[in-house]
Amino acid sequence: MLRPRWVAALLLALGIAAAFALLGNWQLERAIESGVVVERSTERVKPLADVAQPDGGVAQIATGQMVTVDGTWVAGDEQLITTRLNGGVSGFWVVSHFRTDAAASIAVARGWAPDKITAESVIAGLQAPPEPGPVTLTGRFLTGEAPELPDPAGDSMEVTKVAPSALINLWADFTDESVYSAYIVDATAPAGLDVIDSPEPQVDQSLNWLNVFYAIEWVVFAGFAVFLWYRLVRDALEREQEESALEAATASAPSVGA
Repeated sequence: MLRPRWVAALLLALGIAAAFALLGNWQLERAIESGVVVERSTERVKPLADVAQPDGGVAQIATGQMVTVDGTWVAGDEQLITTRLNGGVSGFWVVSHFRTDAAASIAVARGWAPDKITAESVIAGLQAPPEPGPVTLTGRFLTGEAPELPDPAGDSMEVTKVAPSALINLWADFTDESVYSAYIVDATAPAGLDVIDSPEPQVDQSLNWLNVFYAIEWVVFAGFAVFLWYRLVRDALEREQEESALEAATASAPSVGA
C-alpha cells in the first residue's frame, strides 16, 4: 500500500496529530501554571501606593497585602455593615471614610461589634471631629465587595457589603475625587470595638482540571487522526483484495456450454 496518495494521507494525518499534540501540551502547561504557588510576602507591610492605585482595578496579587498609608479620617462618613462574621460569630462592622495624603479616598473597616447598639455607640463617638494631624493607617488591603440590594421585607437602609461603589453615595460632600475600588481592614480597633479577624490569605495550589481535561481531549484527537488514516487504508486494502478474489474466481469458472 505504499502508494503516493496513502503516503500523502499519512503525512497529513501525522501533521494534524502533531498540531493536536501541541495544543494538548499547551493546555497542560496552562494547568500546571495555574497550580504554581506564587510566593508573596503579604505580611510584610508595604506602602499603599506601591500595592495599588485609585480609580482602577485591583490586581489579584495585591489582595490580602498588608499596607500602610498616611492620611486623615473623614468624620461623619461612618457606616454600619451588618451580618459580618468575626471568629465565626455574626455581628457588625464599623466602616469609615479615610482620605490619604494623596487626596484619594478609601473605605476602612475599623472594627467589629457583637451587637448593633455597641456599633452605633462607637459610630456616634467617631463622628466627632478627629484630632488634627496626619494618621498612619496599617491594615490588610482587600478587593471591594459587590453591592447587594436590601431585603424587601427588611430594613431598606441596611448595608451588608463593603462596596466602595455604594459607599461613596453615602459619604457626605463626596465629589469627583479619586477613590480605591478596595478597602482596608484596620489592624487595630477604636475603643468599644474588637479587632476584625483578618488572617493571612490562603494560597490556592490546585490544578486547573478543566485545562487538564482539554489536554486529554487534544491527545485523543491526535490519536484519532492516525487511526482514521489506518481505517481508510485497511478498508481500501480489503476492498482491493475482495475485488481481486472475485476476478480470480470469475476467471477460473468454466464457461457456460463448454
